[in-house]
Amino acid sequence: MKLRILEILKEKKKTKYWLYIRLGLSYQNFNKLVNNQTNAIKFENLKALCDILECTPNDLFEEYYK
Repeated sequence: MKLRILEILKEKKKTKYWLYIRLGLSYQNFNKLVNNQTNAIKFENLKALCDILECTPNDLFEEYYK
């Protein structure tokens, strides 16, 4: 699975900085999240992403194969 945060931001014509300010994570954790360099995501962060991006968890995730 991978997160589609950057794709959703592009669709909504929003920047990473816009999301970073609203999400309230440290820059290091935020950067790992948007660049798919994390192995887990807290439910509270998942809910916040969905609320901010006005999407569902299904919209955020995409299955990929290496």
